[in-house]
Amino acid sequence: MPAKKTSRRARLIVIAVVLLLVAGIGGGTYWGVSTVRDSFPQTTGSLKLKGLAAPVSVKRDGSGIPQIYADKAEDLFLAQGYVQAQDRFWEMDVRRHMTAGRLSEMFGDSQVETDAFLRTLGWREVAEKEYKQLPAKTRDFLKAYSAGVNAYLKNHKGSALSAEYAALDLEGDGYKPHSWTPVDSVAWLKAMAWDLRGNMSDETDRALMSSRLTKKQIEDLYPSYPYDRNKPVVDKGAVDPATKKFDPKAKDSPGSRGGAGGTGGPGAPRSRTGSQGPSTGTGGDAPAPGARSAGNGAQGAGQAAQGAGTQLDTVAKKLDEIPGLLGPNGSGIGSNSWVVSGKYTTTGKPLLANDPHLAPQLPSVWYQMGLHCRTVDASCPYDASGFTFSGMPGVVIGHNRDISWGLTNLGADVTDLYLEKVKDGKYLYDGKEVPYRTRQETIKVAGGKSRKITVRETNNGPIVSDRDKELRKVGDEAPVGNAAPDRGDGYAVSLRWTALEPSKTMDSVFKLNKASNFKEFREAASGFAVPSQNLIYADTKGNIGYQAPGRIPVRGAGDGRYPAPGWDRRYRWKGYIPQRSLPWEYNPSRGYIVTANQAVVDREKYPYLLTDDWGYGARSQRINDLIQSKIKDGGKISMGDMETMQMDNSSEIAKLLVPYLLKIEVDDKYVREAQELLEGWDYTQDSDSAPAAYFNAVWRNLLMLAFGNKLPKELRVKGDCLNVAPSDESGPLDDLDGNARLVRECGQRPADTAQPDGGDRWFEVVRKLVKHPDSEWWKTQGTLRRDGDKNRDDLLAHAMKDARWELTSKLGKDINTWSWGRLHRLMLKHQTIGTSGPGYMQWVFNRGPWDLGGGEAAVNATGWNAAGGYDVTWVPSMRMVVDLNDLDNSRWINLTGASGHAYHEHYTDQTDKWAKGELLKWPYGEKAVNKATEDQMALTP
Repeated sequence: MPAKKTSRRARLIVIAVVLLLVAGIGGGTYWGVSTVRDSFPQTTGSLKLKGLAAPVSVKRDGSGIPQIYADKAEDLFLAQGYVQAQDRFWEMDVRRHMTAGRLSEMFGDSQVETDAFLRTLGWREVAEKEYKQLPAKTRDFLKAYSAGVNAYLKNHKGSALSAEYAALDLEGDGYKPHSWTPVDSVAWLKAMAWDLRGNMSDETDRALMSSRLTKKQIEDLYPSYPYDRNKPVVDKGAVDPATKKFDPKAKDSPGSRGGAGGTGGPGAPRSRTGSQGPSTGTGGDAPAPGARSAGNGAQGAGQAAQGAGTQLDTVAKKLDEIPGLLGPNGSGIGSNSWVVSGKYTTTGKPLLANDPHLAPQLPSVWYQMGLHCRTVDASCPYDASGFTFSGMPGVVIGHNRDISWGLTNLGADVTDLYLEKVKDGKYLYDGKEVPYRTRQETIKVAGGKSRKITVRETNNGPIVSDRDKELRKVGDEAPVGNAAPDRGDGYAVSLRWTALEPSKTMDSVFKLNKASNFKEFREAASGFAVPSQNLIYADTKGNIGYQAPGRIPVRGAGDGRYPAPGWDRRYRWKGYIPQRSLPWEYNPSRGYIVTANQAVVDREKYPYLLTDDWGYGARSQRINDLIQSKIKDGGKISMGDMETMQMDNSSEIAKLLVPYLLKIEVDDKYVREAQELLEGWDYTQDSDSAPAAYFNAVWRNLLMLAFGNKLPKELRVKGDCLNVAPSDESGPLDDLDGNARLVRECGQRPADTAQPDGGDRWFEVVRKLVKHPDSEWWKTQGTLRRDGDKNRDDLLAHAMKDARWELTSKLGKDINTWSWGRLHRLMLKHQTIGTSGPGYMQWVFNRGPWDLGGGEAAVNATGWNAAGGYDVTWVPSMRMVVDLNDLDNSRWINLTGASGHAYHEHYTDQTDKWAKGELLKWPYGEKAVNKATEDQMALTP
């Protein structure tokens, strides 16, 4: 049968015009329409596929979303590999090179340092170990998926794979994609674990703050979780399924160890004040290395971190480079999910919603797909539909015929940085010098010579600070307490992270896809080791539930808030929280479950430490309140209500601050005009809202004045320069006349990871401070043009004035033309070419902008970093609402589209709907799928 290539006459005209322009701009690099269309997938007709046991059908709807039907599970996953390669192979190829630390093979020497860092982490090495320990059937599925990808590669080369290969002329550099392997699929889980790695950024930031702030000031910026106001996910502690009671001494039962990976006694509850930092040395009461302020053993490794401040600064920079490929990691990264019992829904069965928040990418990280065994039985048990990762078999989030599940980031503290004393091929541990482990890595470079690196590892993990030549000597100027070993050439920094230990998370994905009840769901979840997620559940019988899976460490001394002394054995991990002791719920009496990165369980009611760096619950509590407002007095929640909640734009920080702002007496008529926008505002952040634009500008300027200008340069935006007084141990430096001498100090952080980012942690910081109008945080230094702010109201007035002038420059003098969306824009950037490729290539592959509503820590979490500006830096990367009464009544939407091919009609065809909060119909049953099918292709043996 003839093959159909999806096309539209108007689209071809646009492509032709664009590529003619590119031909001129590109200095002789000519693209024809055929070059771009060469990689568009075949979606009709028939195609022989080596390795299939029986014919497979691929049915695509009007959005190009495929539903695959097969008789054997291996055929199902083989076809999945082929179809995903059709639409997304460039994305898949870049991802596997990233996880293997082989980007330099594609992009040259610009990626050598990134590759060196990734090789040091050793993702590929861990993935290889994981693959070997997976069950035989899971390995078979991974092999089948690889065979499907390779079947596509066999008959597609160069531009026929994707236009990017032609655009970058990779073949001219000798690059040709190698065969796909099962380990390529397993390794992608490491990348997602990195993106959701927990508190590593907070741990590093707190250590860097110690160069300028006192311990108390740092703790001011990391307040305790407001358990009394923002409800945790689970009302009570974990319950042992066997005894129905919490058993802190419980061992893992056979087969359920999974993500827990071990046991360990619960740590004693820890206070967030006073002795938060662990002590070092012996006896628990010795002063910490690098101690900055007085205290007996309470300063801990937080001050040790100051002793390696320069080292940690560069480590932080390296950590920030990786999210350049994966997306930022900060307070805005999270997700929403909630499930409502049929008792409170219009359908009489549960409704489940999920929208994970990730950095915007083009194409989206998600790929919608259905995987259906024609006859569901033990030999072919899959009938799942949902969101997948290109490059990995199975469905990650979605539903099957019996259950639905959603994921949000649990945020458990699964990483620790350790300071290491290294010398002459050894590191200090427990009073002894121990040889560190080494391995040699060769980095091949396109168009250049290969580079060789040596990776060093301690018993805590790889030494991540080795990856910069400027860090051979560190901490030379930091004071070191008596309890620390002689600093010598300084401290190295190693990383312990649960993702660097092999697990069976890949097997868990397949188990989730075929689970039919809560027991099987929990068994599947038990193996979901990394990244640690909140899993919510609903089934067609009317049950709802929650499980916190994951490999979460039990620490000895310390609590993971600051880098720990690697030489002290008391700071070693003791094991992992037993899986059976992790929090879970089943049909709670309140009738709903909400997870949005808030605390999972009240710390006082749970004997293990999960983390102290939760999201602060602004989104989760808003969802709780919205549900309560609907179900009070016997109300019911509909599918439409669930979708409306996902687009809720309400600003929690505006509700707190606007009353204070309106009380400020403003003499300047120009500023008063802007202040009046806030009168009567309902705190919603619609894209056309002028009050939202002005308030968020005030919030940004408030943060800069009160906090940002007082943070060390390592945390401030790159290029953001201030005049500061340099200091040594004796205080500010003076000039010859005895006057304090100022120097120009410029920030060093990328705009999307700088502080203060304005997330809900800063909501809590300000919530406490507004009650103390004379706090030191409200005071600012004077300038030649004005006196410094003396108190809260001074600073609020200052922020309102600065915001007025900022928006005048950005949006114009007339406040009637202002809108939040004009400030708060989304630009979809191609995952590789979009940010660093030639300008004309960015024009070809990028799309946007879109003017968006929503905001930081709103339920519609179109996040932005207040330190860096108003542009959208993270988004609900997809949205779904599942109707457990009628699965064909479910809805879904992706950020971009099914295709990864520029100028294909499904490249960004879902984005306009996504921006408006619209969802697509989600056909599941074969009858509904057939009705929605526009293209059908047969894959035959």
